[in-house]
Amino acid sequence: MPNVRGKSLKAVIRDVAEGFVVVNPLFLKSFDHETLREFYQEISKVQVEIRSGRFPSHDIQAIRNRNLKLQRLFGATMIIRNYARERRVPLI
Repeated sequence: MPNVRGKSLKAVIRDVAEGFVVVNPLFLKSFDHETLREFYQEISKVQVEIRSGRFPSHDIQAIRNRNLKLQRLFGATMIIRNYARERRVPLI
C-alpha cells in the first residue's frame, strides 16, 4: 500500500475524516494515477465502514461527529472526482 507523507492511505483517510487533513488539488498534485485511484477506493471503503457501524440514536454529539466525518469524506470524493476528470484519470 502506498504511503502519503509517511503514513498509510488508511491513516491519511482517517485524518481527513477527523478534519486534520484537507483534500484539495494541491494536496492531490503529488499523487500518481495509481495512488489517486487507491486513495479514492479507500475513502469509499471507510465511508461504508462508518455507515455500517451502530447508529448512536440517543447521543446527539456522536450523531453530529458521525455525520461530520461522512460529510468530510464525501467532500473529499467530490474533489478527487473533479481532479481526476480534469487530468483524465480513470477512477474505476
